[in-house]
Parts: sequence; structure tokens; C-alpha cells
Amino acid sequence: MNNNQNERIHMTRNQKLVLTSSSLGFGLENMDVLFLSFTMSSIIASLHVSAGAAGLIGTITNWGMLLGGVLFGLLGDRFGRVKTFTYTIFVFAFATALMSMANSISSIYVLRFIAGIGAGGEYGLGITLIAEAFPKKELGRMSSIASIGGQLGAVMAAILAAFVVPDLGWHALYLFGLIPIILVFFVRRHIKESEEFLKAKADQSITTTQAIKKYMFADGKTAWTSVGLMIMTTVQIAGYFGLMNWLPSIVEQQSHLSVKGSSLWMISTIIGMSLGMMTFGTIFDKIGPRLSFGIFLFASAFMVYALAFVHSIGLLLIVGAVVGFFANGMYGGYGAIVSRLYPTEVRSSANNIIVGVGRAIGGMSSLVIGLIMEHYSLVVVMLFLSVLYLISFTVMMTLPGLKNFNK
Repeated sequence: MNNNQNERIHMTRNQKLVLTSSSLGFGLENMDVLFLSFTMSSIIASLHVSAGAAGLIGTITNWGMLLGGVLFGLLGDRFGRVKTFTYTIFVFAFATALMSMANSISSIYVLRFIAGIGAGGEYGLGITLIAEAFPKKELGRMSSIASIGGQLGAVMAAILAAFVVPDLGWHALYLFGLIPIILVFFVRRHIKESEEFLKAKADQSITTTQAIKKYMFADGKTAWTSVGLMIMTTVQIAGYFGLMNWLPSIVEQQSHLSVKGSSLWMISTIIGMSLGMMTFGTIFDKIGPRLSFGIFLFASAFMVYALAFVHSIGLLLIVGAVVGFFANGMYGGYGAIVSRLYPTEVRSSANNIIVGVGRAIGGMSSLVIGLIMEHYSLVVVMLFLSVLYLISFTVMMTLPGLKNFNK
């Protein structure tokens, strides 16, 4: 027990810097992305656009994330993780800040697409930096710790929006998108390329695109592992957006509960998410992905469906925290799986491509749930999300790369 505690406490200076930088990167990226959630109603009112046109902003952002994931993943594997990581921050920070001058829906589409490109590239590079700084046996916990930074970014976005938007307007909020630039100078000064990456580049005899084909899609087994992980991340993102974007209004409308705004729901769910991430990361490192994901996916399917039968605000907040614990606690595990299954030559590309596809497809869950709500009850909506988690479980159990993961 003492040995395990010492391992957790004592990190090298470089490991601390990498973990801090990646966690801050995830948090600041999520803060920038979630500014949209807190300004959507203001954008609709000030620019006189329809709800459908405004809803397309999020979809376009996800498309940008997919493109950015592929582009910056390739660049990271070819030219290095550190500089490419900082370039992604520059892209989403400046594109977000330029939203402060956007006065048409078309300009917003363009800027959010560009911001998505930067945000989509940042994830895989941050996870890759962690994977090459820590032992494999610690990746579940470390990637989960870094993912908690994303939740802190959501809290920061909520706090800034509460103070800035009422007094200064929605345009002013996006100026805070420049905050991540500070991280660029920190990373450039303190973080160096890993020895593992430098050695892999020196020994590499094929191009990055050839390496992607070789390690991700060479045969049926590797292709199914890659596609299966895309399906799992699609479900992960679909559940997140579905629950965070729709559930407060769903419950208020169909269960006749009065939830004052979305603040209480968001706080309880984020607390649950953060606790879930810490727990899942530790379990992942001890018992491997199949059992840890199996437990969390089954629990997610059950708890999401149970939400349809909540009839009090207090219970809603408690069950919401439990749903956050299981449904989003798994998020950091995907980076750990990908980083261990794919070699150094394609690690950032694999992380970004797999999660990018999940974001692009899973991010459409808000639209799908909206359509379901028009024709069916809350029970059907929750059943839809519950079935998605069971599909993810089925896919996970068939992935060849996970069967001997810990050996």
C-alpha cells in the first residue's frame, strides 16, 4: 500500500509539467468550446437567427474538430508533439477571440469551424504527451486526471458567462478565449519531445500516412479495433452532449420539475464526472479495460434509463451526479487504450482520428434527441441513450486488441 502511495505522489519534474500542461490544455479548450452553450440564446436574439441555424453552429464546430484531429494528429506524428500542441492552442484561442467581432451567422460558422480545428487537434497531442511521459501501468489514472481539467474548464466557462454576459454582452465573453495563449509560452519553455518519440522518428522508414494504414487498418483485426473504438467514442460523446444539453429541459417539460436554470444540474453532474474519472482511471490500471469499461457501461445504461422516473429536484441532482460518475467517468480511458494499442509512430494520429470521428458523429446526438422528443416520451429518449451504452459494451467485448491488453 505504501509503495503504491509513493508511486502516486512522487513524479519527476517533467511528468508534473506534462500532466499540468495537458490538463490545462483540456480545460482551456473545453472552456472555449462551452462558451457557445452560454451564449446561444444571446446569439439567437441579437442576430435574429432561427433555432435550427443556431443549432448548426455546434455541428460545424464538431466537423472542424474531426478535420483538426486528422490534420494535427498527422503533424504531431511527423514533426513532434510539443510544437504541434502549441499550434492547436493558437488556432482555437484566436478563432474564439475573433468571435467577439462576429456579427453574422456566416462569420460565426467560419470562426467556430476554425476553433474546432484547433480544439480537435489538441486532445490527441495532449494524451500522447502523457503516454510518452508515464509508464503504461499508470496511463488510465493519468489520462483521467488530465480529463478532469476539461471539467474545470466547463466550470470556468459557466463562471465567466455569469459575470460577463449580463453586463458586457455575449461578444465580450469570447475575448477570454485568449487566455490559453499563456499556456503556449509555458509549454514551449518547459516541455521537450520525449526520447521515445525522437528514437521512433530516427528509426522510422515509412511515412506517417503509411504508418497509419499499417497500424490502424492493415487487416481485419486492426481495422475492427480502430472502427470499434470510434463507435465507443461516438457513444461516449453522444451521451455527454445528450445529457448535458437536453436533460434539464427534458425533465422540466415532461416531469414537471422546476430546475432553476442549468447551474445546479451542471455542478452536480460535473462533480460526479470528476469523481468518476478518478475512480475509473485507478480501476482501469488495476483490472484492465474490458472489466472496467464493462462495469461503467452497464451502470450507465441502467442509470440513464432510471433518470426517466425521477420525480423530485433533489433526487434529480443525486441521480444526475451518479450518471455523470459512470457515463462520463470513462472518458479518460479512451486515450489510455489508444495510447497503449498503437505505437509511437501513429499515437497522436490514432488518438485524434478515433476521438475526432466520435465527436463528429456523437455530437449530432442533440439533434437526434430533439427529433425523438417531438414524437415520443421521456422514457423513449432515455431508453435510446441506454441502448447506445449497451451497443458500446457489445462492441468493446469484441475488440481483438483488448483481449490480452494487460499481458
